[in-house]
Amino acid sequence: MVSDHLARKILQAAEELGYRRNPLAAGLRTRQTHTVGIVLPDLTNPVFPPIVRSAEHTLDAQGYTAVLADTGNRRRRERTIIDNMKSRRVDGLIIAAARRKDPVVDDCVELGIPLVLVNRTVDKHHVAAVINDDELGIELALTHLLDLGHRRIAYVGGPQNTSTGHRRYKSFIRLRQRFGLASERELAVNAVDYTETAGQTALSRMLASHRDFTAVLAANDLLALGCYDELRAHGLRCPDDISVTGYNDMPFVDRFDPPLTTLHIPRKVLGVQAAKILLERIRQPDAPIKQVRLEPRIVVRGSTAPP
Repeated sequence: MVSDHLARKILQAAEELGYRRNPLAAGLRTRQTHTVGIVLPDLTNPVFPPIVRSAEHTLDAQGYTAVLADTGNRRRRERTIIDNMKSRRVDGLIIAAARRKDPVVDDCVELGIPLVLVNRTVDKHHVAAVINDDELGIELALTHLLDLGHRRIAYVGGPQNTSTGHRRYKSFIRLRQRFGLASERELAVNAVDYTETAGQTALSRMLASHRDFTAVLAANDLLALGCYDELRAHGLRCPDDISVTGYNDMPFVDRFDPPLTTLHIPRKVLGVQAAKILLERIRQPDAPIKQVRLEPRIVVRGSTAPP
């Protein structure tokens, strides 16, 4: 609505006066702050930084600033964080910390806050989400172990209050029955958290049952690393005595000793897709809800071998 000559004069005057745009003041007029909250369960988990980075770059290209928060896997802190973000009028949320039954997500849905879940989802609502095909991942890992000749395969799973932990566990039980594998209860233990310590504790319980197995399918790379620790504590070698597989292909698992066979998930794509879908929902709140499920692929390394 102004000429190029006038626009140049305005920009020159702004530069001379040291003017800087005030996004908060602009937000009062547009009712948008051009900020997006990203909520993680554990920033120290190597899976999440690539997701956050790709989401942040995608948002930045569209003029949005990401505000990052870590819940530390504590539900009360999750609510406090999201309440604070809502009070600062973020335009939308990307949540990687959702539980299967999550009252915080319930509140966001009821209030109509633009929301996208990433990596995990919830049971109750049809919520926009970008997740992995957990069932396919478990099938790929199990098929790999079966092709190597393993028939007594143990499972170290994740917390059952998360969609990843629940779906991967249910998939393992279903596939174990389909393939006619050993079905002792002691051969499937779910850890209380996705941590190295929790994985070590879960495998310790399994070894204490004195059940015979030749491979461990872990539902997460940190759980698999905990299995490494417990095997060493019992004087067992991987993969000579027990093969181990992980899930997520987090950075540096190729540097483990031995390098970890695992399921690669497209972490960067998770972040990009989550950001794109959220921007769509911010601009068109009534648009159809999208749920994207990405396929993992198995990466075979040195932690698996014939029994």
